[in-house]
Amino acid sequence: MSLRLSQRDKDIIGFINQFRAVDRDSLVELFFGQLKSPVNACNSVMIRLYRLGLIERTQQYSPTVYLPVDAKMKKNSQKILHFLSILDVYKQMCSYSMPKSVIVEDKPTGRKGGIEPDLFCIFKGSPFWVEIQRNQYSEQKMQEKVRLYEEFFFSDEWKALQWQPEERSPIFPSVMLITPVRYTVSSEHIRIIQVISIDELMEKYRSSAKQQRDGRPKVLSSSNGIKINLT
Repeated sequence: MSLRLSQRDKDIIGFINQFRAVDRDSLVELFFGQLKSPVNACNSVMIRLYRLGLIERTQQYSPTVYLPVDAKMKKNSQKILHFLSILDVYKQMCSYSMPKSVIVEDKPTGRKGGIEPDLFCIFKGSPFWVEIQRNQYSEQKMQEKVRLYEEFFFSDEWKALQWQPEERSPIFPSVMLITPVRYTVSSEHIRIIQVISIDELMEKYRSSAKQQRDGRPKVLSSSNGIKINLT
């Protein structure tokens, strides 16, 4: 069966396994955008992969959403919307710069009760843990999230994570809250960024970047020495 798969087929299957739920239009955008009839090409490929039993799908949504064959969630699960929101953030990042070392639903502590960001990635040279808040939470609950990140920071376990650079000192990622609600959370130890979207994040720093007369990127430093390149 593997002989019938192109590299693009394998990339699509791997992408669906990574993001857990991927809508048809996102596949068109990411894998078929350069073709003359991208939607038709995508539909043809996805039907073939589905019939081969290499992916699953749910038509509870329009357009169709594709899932891994071993997906443990129901085809009408609200969890699908959660994964689609993670995918949307990833695509916004891709419009500026391709993220690296992407981990969906990262569990860096390796144990229950620790931090569980929706997404980890290195974006424009800087590591981020991304929390996507689709619902509104209490200030207390959000501060508790921050406390867990601080707890992990003081554990020093993060210094051994596999994505850490070998040639320089370990970096603790910035925590990005993507939320329509502004929370009054704070930390003296880790950098917290609150934005509605990646588009807002980039717009926020675009004007300051233009003021750089020497052409070097705008670099912001957090209280614990993290340097963030956002241009």
